[in-house]
Amino acid sequence: MPSTQLRIAGFADLDARTFHDLVRLRVDVFVVEQECAYPELDGRDIEPGTRHLWLARDGAVLAYLRILADPDGVARIGRVVVAPSARGAGHAGELLAAALAEIGDRPCVLEAQSHLVDFYARHGFTVSGPEYVEDGIPHTPMRRDP
Repeated sequence: MPSTQLRIAGFADLDARTFHDLVRLRVDVFVVEQECAYPELDGRDIEPGTRHLWLARDGAVLAYLRILADPDGVARIGRVVVAPSARGAGHAGELLAAALAEIGDRPCVLEAQSHLVDFYARHGFTVSGPEYVEDGIPHTPMRRDP
């Protein structure tokens, strides 16, 4: 079986095909599968401080997340997604560990889909606010301090 490769890039380092494939996975899961009509292209992908992380095998994107640099210096993890055909193989945990290594000792926040709170807690995140509903899906704010 071919090996899985971790990729990390800023927007300026992404070629058009790769960016297309990353956004397609996000849209296929968040907009189509989860039936959430929202502005997927929010302008933050192209910010200089944004880092795109993904796992690929034979050119196919298996999992993805992005790290945003919020104005207060806190890192914000978002758009965590695993392709349906790749679920259950530990890709989300592998990608999250790589993201936390990239973030280093900076505080980090994310907005977890509430059914994934325990997953993020295993990576050092704690609930930092009340649950809320966004696009019909319960979410819970979480934070990880170094």
